[in-house]
Amino acid sequence: MTRPARTYWVAGSAVGLALLFAVGATVAAASADGDGTGAGGSAAGTSTRAPGLHSPDAGFARDMAVHHQQAVEMSFIVRDRTADEPVRSLAYDIANTQANQRGMLLGWLDLWGLPKVVAGEPPMSWMGTGSHGGDGHGTHGMEGMEGMEGHDMGGVVTKPGALMPGMATKEDLARLGSAGGRDAEVLYLQLMTEHHKGGVAMAGGCAAQCRTPAERALAQGMVAAQQSELALMADMLRQRGAEPAAPQG
Repeated sequence: MTRPARTYWVAGSAVGLALLFAVGATVAAASADGDGTGAGGSAAGTSTRAPGLHSPDAGFARDMAVHHQQAVEMSFIVRDRTADEPVRSLAYDIANTQANQRGMLLGWLDLWGLPKVVAGEPPMSWMGTGSHGGDGHGTHGMEGMEGMEGHDMGGVVTKPGALMPGMATKEDLARLGSAGGRDAEVLYLQLMTEHHKGGVAMAGGCAAQCRTPAERALAQGMVAAQQSELALMADMLRQRGAEPAAPQG
């Protein structure tokens, strides 16, 4: 078996693992909250009340849904810009997995009776709410995370013009949309590498802070899958004589 096929199989397995976590998370949430009010029983070990508006559970669901949407967008762009089958297959898997996970995150917000967008809420503000846990009470704010512009989160920065750590700028997306062939492949892999690093940091934050077991399980699955894909993308970049660092917008 060739090296590209071997590394792609590893990432594919991780994607499947993430989907299994996601399906299990949805079933667990539905079982625990069978009345649809978000305050259901604890058969799956979930909280007896829905997460609060500014809880890590709700904040992660909102922010990761936005983060995932850009990954889906970039993946569809590169599928139209290259005929390289390994890149197109990776892009398809990322788009499919993250679109499904995004639907689950938004579904939980509906289940909890919470909005998908909160006016005036800074991106990633839930990362500073661990002290008051999943009930959403206490001081809402950045709490040690002031100034998201250029903010560092586990080595992942928010680029000027980007919304959250790891996310691409409008200029990045425009360059990807105008590139072709190897140039499009390399730029996509570089941008998605940074995107995954931000996603891993965010999912790790939920795994540590979120109180809904099903959501924590999904976050842990995201970390496992995206770390595996990071290794695969580094290998694919080396095969194309490129480095993981994406050009600045």
